[in-house]
Amino acid sequence: MVKKQEHKQSVARARAIRTSPRKLNLLAQSIRGLKADKAVAQLTFSKKRVSGEAKKVLLSAIANAEHNLGMDVDRLRVAEAYVGKAMVMKRMIAAAKGSGKRILKPFSNMTIILREQEAAPKAKKEKPAKATKKENV
Repeated sequence: MVKKQEHKQSVARARAIRTSPRKLNLLAQSIRGLKADKAVAQLTFSKKRVSGEAKKVLLSAIANAEHNLGMDVDRLRVAEAYVGKAMVMKRMIAAAKGSGKRILKPFSNMTIILREQEAAPKAKKEKPAKATKKENV
């Protein structure tokens, strides 16, 4: 029987972020698979309006990993970052001929999961064998 190794993971969630899930998912895609410090830098310099909220979630996951689980912050990697739908506020705006148009104001949830990257042993780099030229006589 093979024993499965359990990986410690740090989770942080934000609920009811005031943007559509489609827009927030663009930020989640940009940090997926990155090291934690690179992901923070990515969100810090992003031009998206909700990048500040996403950065808060990421920093919360990093703090959870360090404080609650005792993980090494330098070896953390964003294993998963995903977005889901939350509620939708429905509003009305006046339109022509006394009618009204519906405005939908979506909210979304964001979850970031960090895992500690295992330290891989450094492999020796092998030099490729030099090709010899054979001269035809």
